[in-house]
Amino acid sequence: MGDGDQVRIMGRLFDVMATPGHTLDHISYFTAGIPALLFCGDTLFCAGCGRLFEGTPEQMFTALKKFAELPEDTLVFAAHEYTQANLAFARAADPENEDVKHALQGCEKARALDRPTLPSTIGRELKINPYLRVGTDSVRQAAGTQGVNDNDLATFTTLREWKNRFKNAIETKRMQL
Repeated sequence: MGDGDQVRIMGRLFDVMATPGHTLDHISYFTAGIPALLFCGDTLFCAGCGRLFEGTPEQMFTALKKFAELPEDTLVFAAHEYTQANLAFARAADPENEDVKHALQGCEKARALDRPTLPSTIGRELKINPYLRVGTDSVRQAAGTQGVNDNDLATFTTLREWKNRFKNAIETKRMQL
Protein backbone atom coordinates (compact mmCIF):
# COMPACT_ATOMS: atom_id res chain seq x y z
CA MET A 1 0.00 0.00 0.00
CA GLY A 2 1.08 3.51 -0.69
CA ASP A 3 0.05 7.14 -0.58
CA GLY A 4 -3.35 7.71 -2.17
CA ASP A 5 -4.45 4.07 -2.03
CA GLN A 6 -7.71 3.21 -0.35
CA VAL A 7 -8.72 0.23 1.74
CA ARG A 8 -12.11 -0.79 3.09
CA ILE A 9 -12.10 -1.97 6.71
CA MET A 10 -15.29 -2.94 8.52
CA GLY A 11 -17.41 -1.08 5.99
CA ARG A 12 -15.41 2.17 6.10
CA LEU A 13 -13.21 3.45 3.31
CA PHE A 14 -9.79 4.60 4.55
CA ASP A 15 -7.32 6.74 2.63
CA VAL A 16 -3.70 5.65 2.91
CA MET A 17 -1.35 8.52 3.67
CA ALA A 18 2.43 8.31 3.28
CA THR A 19 3.77 9.74 6.53
CA PRO A 20 7.53 9.12 6.55
CA GLY A 21 9.60 10.43 9.39
CA HIS A 22 9.59 7.75 12.07
CA THR A 23 10.51 5.28 9.32
CA LEU A 24 10.84 5.88 5.60
CA ASP A 25 7.88 3.69 4.68
CA HIS A 26 5.51 4.71 7.48
CA ILE A 27 1.86 5.01 6.47
CA SER A 28 -1.27 6.22 8.23
CA TYR A 29 -4.96 5.60 7.61
CA PHE A 30 -7.70 8.25 7.58
CA THR A 31 -11.44 7.99 7.06
CA ALA A 32 -13.67 11.05 6.88
CA GLY A 33 -16.81 9.33 8.16
CA ILE A 34 -18.64 10.18 11.35
CA PRO A 35 -16.61 10.14 13.39
CA ALA A 36 -13.52 10.83 11.30
CA LEU A 37 -10.71 8.47 12.32
CA LEU A 38 -6.93 8.66 12.00
CA PHE A 39 -4.72 5.66 12.71
CA CYS A 40 -1.28 7.24 12.68
CA GLY A 41 1.06 4.63 14.15
CA ASP A 42 4.25 6.22 15.45
CA THR A 43 3.93 9.57 13.67
CA LEU A 44 1.60 11.50 15.97
CA PHE A 45 1.10 10.79 19.67
CA CYS A 46 -1.05 12.64 22.15
CA ALA A 47 1.06 15.76 22.85
CA GLY A 48 4.00 14.32 20.94
CA CYS A 49 5.42 12.67 17.85
CA GLY A 50 7.58 9.67 17.09
CA ARG A 51 11.34 9.52 17.10
CA LEU A 52 13.14 9.84 13.79
CA PHE A 53 14.66 6.41 13.21
CA GLU A 54 15.01 6.51 9.42
CA GLY A 55 13.33 9.69 8.25
CA THR A 56 14.35 13.31 8.35
CA PRO A 57 12.93 16.14 10.44
CA GLU A 58 11.49 17.63 7.24
CA GLN A 59 9.62 14.40 6.44
CA MET A 60 8.14 14.15 9.92
CA PHE A 61 7.21 17.82 9.99
CA THR A 62 5.48 17.48 6.61
CA ALA A 63 3.52 14.46 7.87
CA LEU A 64 2.41 16.35 10.97
CA LYS A 65 1.31 19.31 8.86
CA LYS A 66 -0.90 16.91 6.85
CA PHE A 67 -2.56 15.80 10.08
CA ALA A 68 -3.03 19.40 11.25
CA GLU A 69 -5.20 20.02 8.19
CA LEU A 70 -7.66 17.23 9.07
CA PRO A 71 -11.00 18.10 10.67
CA GLU A 72 -10.55 19.05 14.33
CA ASP A 73 -13.06 16.42 15.50
CA THR A 74 -11.00 13.60 13.94
CA LEU A 75 -10.29 10.91 16.52
CA VAL A 76 -6.55 10.19 16.67
CA PHE A 77 -5.46 6.64 17.46
CA ALA A 78 -1.73 6.56 18.14
CA ALA A 79 0.27 3.35 18.46
CA HIS A 80 1.43 3.95 22.04
CA GLU A 81 0.25 5.45 25.34
CA TYR A 82 3.00 8.03 25.84
CA THR A 83 0.68 10.86 26.85
CA GLN A 84 1.97 11.49 30.36
CA ALA A 85 5.63 11.72 29.35
CA ASN A 86 4.73 13.79 26.30
CA LEU A 87 2.70 16.24 28.37
CA ALA A 88 5.57 16.60 30.84
CA PHE A 89 7.75 17.63 27.91
CA ALA A 90 5.00 19.86 26.50
CA ARG A 91 4.98 21.77 29.81
CA ALA A 92 8.67 22.56 29.27
CA ALA A 93 8.29 23.28 25.54
CA ASP A 94 5.11 25.37 25.85
CA PRO A 95 5.26 26.66 29.44
CA GLU A 96 2.57 29.33 29.08
CA ASN A 97 -0.02 26.93 27.64
CA GLU A 98 -2.88 26.43 30.12
CA ASP A 99 -4.38 23.70 27.92
CA VAL A 100 -1.23 21.63 28.43
CA LYS A 101 -1.37 22.18 32.20
CA HIS A 102 -5.00 21.01 32.37
CA ALA A 103 -4.35 18.09 30.02
CA LEU A 104 -1.46 16.91 32.21
CA GLN A 105 -3.64 17.05 35.33
CA GLY A 106 -6.37 15.04 33.60
CA CYS A 107 -3.84 12.57 32.26
CA GLU A 108 -2.29 11.99 35.69
CA LYS A 109 -5.73 11.25 37.13
CA ALA A 110 -6.61 8.87 34.30
CA ARG A 111 -3.29 7.01 34.47
CA ALA A 112 -3.54 6.71 38.29
CA LEU A 113 -6.78 4.81 37.65
CA ASP A 114 -5.08 2.77 34.92
CA ARG A 115 -7.30 4.37 32.27
CA PRO A 116 -6.10 5.22 28.76
CA THR A 117 -5.80 8.78 27.53
CA LEU A 118 -6.38 7.78 23.92
CA PRO A 119 -7.87 8.49 21.50
CA SER A 120 -7.14 12.18 21.22
CA THR A 121 -8.51 14.54 18.56
CA ILE A 122 -6.85 16.77 16.01
CA GLY A 123 -8.43 19.78 17.74
CA ARG A 124 -6.93 18.78 21.07
CA GLU A 125 -3.53 18.17 19.50
CA LEU A 126 -3.58 21.61 17.92
CA LYS A 127 -3.96 23.02 21.44
CA ILE A 128 -1.47 20.85 23.39
CA ASN A 129 1.05 19.28 21.02
CA PRO A 130 4.22 21.40 20.82
CA TYR A 131 5.16 19.81 17.48
CA LEU A 132 1.95 21.21 15.99
CA ARG A 133 2.50 24.58 17.71
CA VAL A 134 6.00 25.41 16.46
CA GLY A 135 4.81 28.76 15.12
CA THR A 136 3.62 30.03 18.50
CA ASP A 137 5.73 32.50 20.45
CA SER A 138 5.78 30.33 23.57
CA VAL A 139 7.06 27.19 21.82
CA ARG A 140 9.50 29.09 19.63
CA GLN A 141 10.91 30.92 22.66
CA ALA A 142 11.36 27.69 24.65
CA ALA A 143 12.97 25.96 21.66
CA GLY A 144 15.36 28.89 21.35
CA THR A 145 16.83 28.02 24.75
CA GLN A 146 17.80 24.61 23.34
CA GLY A 147 18.90 25.37 19.80
CA VAL A 148 17.81 26.96 16.54
CA ASN A 149 14.30 28.42 16.24
CA ASP A 150 14.45 30.79 13.26
CA ASN A 151 11.70 29.02 11.27
CA ASP A 152 9.05 26.36 11.87
CA LEU A 153 11.16 23.44 10.61
CA ALA A 154 14.17 24.50 12.68
CA THR A 155 11.94 24.87 15.74
CA PHE A 156 10.46 21.41 15.12
CA THR A 157 13.93 19.89 14.72
CA THR A 158 15.14 21.53 17.93
CA LEU A 159 12.05 20.29 19.81
CA ARG A 160 12.52 16.71 18.59
CA GLU A 161 16.20 16.70 19.61
CA TRP A 162 15.33 18.29 22.96
CA LYS A 163 12.67 15.65 23.62
CA ASN A 164 15.23 12.89 23.03
CA ARG A 165 17.49 14.45 25.69
CA PHE A 166 14.54 15.25 27.97
CA LYS A 167 13.40 11.63 28.06
CA ASN A 168 16.93 10.44 28.76
CA ALA A 169 17.28 12.97 31.59
CA ILE A 170 14.05 11.69 33.19
CA GLU A 171 15.19 8.07 32.91
CA THR A 172 18.60 8.92 34.40
CA LYS A 173 16.93 10.72 37.30
CA ARG A 174 14.66 7.71 37.99
CA MET A 175 17.65 5.35 38.06
CA GLN A 176 19.35 7.58 40.63
CA LEU A 177 16.39 7.42 43.03
